[in-house]
Amino acid sequence: MKKTVLLMIMVLCMPLLAQADHGLITKPSAFSVKETIDRLENVLKKKGITVALRWAHDKKAKGVGIDVRPTELLIFGNPKLGSHMFTSNQASGIDFPMKALAWQDENGKVWLTYNNPAFLANRHGISDRDEIVAKMTGALNKFSDIATKP
Repeated sequence: MKKTVLLMIMVLCMPLLAQADHGLITKPSAFSVKETIDRLENVLKKKGITVALRWAHDKKAKGVGIDVRPTELLIFGNPKLGSHMFTSNQASGIDFPMKALAWQDENGKVWLTYNNPAFLANRHGISDRDEIVAKMTGALNKFSDIATKP
């Protein structure tokens, strides 16, 4: 009986636990913020993925007198995959192309954070693109590992 109750509680709480990361995947990086983004940008370009924008939050902030730890954003996309999301729900274009953020925490540790494609699909009520979401998820996992691991 206790096992059944515990199992029921776990099942009911799973959606809440899945939301705890706010749809973000964060990995530690063995490199500086700049090198992490350089590495990600290089692998994306090698794979034929378009890099739309690279934005250095820290440099932009410094330009207006605000001190921000190293933080860089990369916006990138693959129309062969992302366009399928739009055909399911055109408003998903607010979250595509994809974004990745390399940032340094208060202890000097560097992290790479990006949006979880499954979370974005759920956010936009996209339930008919599981194969596309799986491809995006797998590719982002590989690319982010290349960017963060020696």
